[in-house]
Amino acid sequence: MGRFGVTEILVILAIILLLFGGRKIPELMKGLGTGIKEFKNAAKDENGHATSKKQDENKA
Repeated sequence: MGRFGVTEILVILAIILLLFGGRKIPELMKGLGTGIKEFKNAAKDENGHATSKKQDENKA
């Protein structure tokens, strides 16, 4: 339990195709990709700020 087989994945993809239609799926994937990209950039920026704060404290 917890593992998806090929059949389950195909059924899920078929349901998504029926719900959203063929034209909406590329738009959904583009939005998802943009969201993931922004999240990664925000996480990277947050790590950079934390590192620079530590360096500033060490200098003082």
